[in-house]
Amino acid sequence: MRHYPARWFLVLLLLLGLPPAAGCRAAPPAMTGFTLPPGFHIEVYAPNVPGARSMALGARGTLFVGTRDEGKVYAVLDRNGDHVADEVIVIASGLRMPNGVAFRKGSLYVAEINRVLRYDGIEERLRNPPPPVIVNDSFPNKSPHGWKFIRFGPDDRLYVPVGAPCNVCEEKDPRFATIMRMNPDGSHLELFARGVRNTVGFDWHPQTRELWFTDNGRDWLGDDLPPDELNHAPRPGLHFGFPYRHGRDIPDPEYGTRHGEEGLVPPEMELGPHVASLGMRFYTGSMFPESYRNQVFIAEHGSWNRSTRIGYRITLVRLRDNRAVSYEPFVEGWLQDGRVRGRPVDLQVMLDGSMLVSDDKSGAIYRISYRR
Repeated sequence: MRHYPARWFLVLLLLLGLPPAAGCRAAPPAMTGFTLPPGFHIEVYAPNVPGARSMALGARGTLFVGTRDEGKVYAVLDRNGDHVADEVIVIASGLRMPNGVAFRKGSLYVAEINRVLRYDGIEERLRNPPPPVIVNDSFPNKSPHGWKFIRFGPDDRLYVPVGAPCNVCEEKDPRFATIMRMNPDGSHLELFARGVRNTVGFDWHPQTRELWFTDNGRDWLGDDLPPDELNHAPRPGLHFGFPYRHGRDIPDPEYGTRHGEEGLVPPEMELGPHVASLGMRFYTGSMFPESYRNQVFIAEHGSWNRSTRIGYRITLVRLRDNRAVSYEPFVEGWLQDGRVRGRPVDLQVMLDGSMLVSDDKSGAIYRISYRR
């Protein structure tokens, strides 16, 4: 099982006279040119996590990180507690887009395209992981939008999205364009929400325990249409519009007449068009000022279907009385003068109240902290 200390990795490259980019797909951007609110700071937490995407925190503080195209799952360790990773261990490889990771009662759950795996007692066996247990392998096998974000809800059920296998379409299989949920052992798999084109991030409000999720809008309606979405699902059985309606009131050119407006739930907040809103988290720590607590942070992966790039940042949606009331930038700097320096994917609130950001372009994880 491969493992390598982060600091020695960089030292070796420097001794060989190579830039850090020679040892991975891209080097983490220098932490210059980033803008954050006063008192906030961003630093590299782990520079060598190629393809880093979804994150989950183990009971012993191990950070588990999934990937998409790399087919690997990592364990990232900060053994001395200095807020810089000491070691990155590959605990699984050869998987099919293992984007999603979730942790429960000592076990790591990993989502591939058509199945969810479980690695039991993983934190005691990082260097010699057990063979995975197949939790459920009944999900559709189509790759487009098939990579999954997974997480356990307050009901102790594992939530698993199934993205639409297209830009926009009406699929006969009712599992597509949904969020599903099941028991930890894979039983009682059921639909929770419909009309969800492709969510790669969701979380539950820490007070109401209701689900909120991002959703990526369709492509090829121009630079400024449609918006991405932040949605709120206070109960099961709701339909969030895809493929019939996009945003609050944009009927699809092809499918918009096939379903009336009745019963379609509009988004809580329209986000930027094509910003690729992925990971989202309610901030539940105590490090950030009070005004940021229980608010929504979103990782915007960045546009590709747009003539001028936008996104590539962390944004903040503020709530009041359980309703979204504003949308604003929080951290910018991965896009500078039209040049893409990184692509944020997921967010993870740490035990000390700091927040980690994964970046699959640079293969890095960053740490956002607040100091008065």
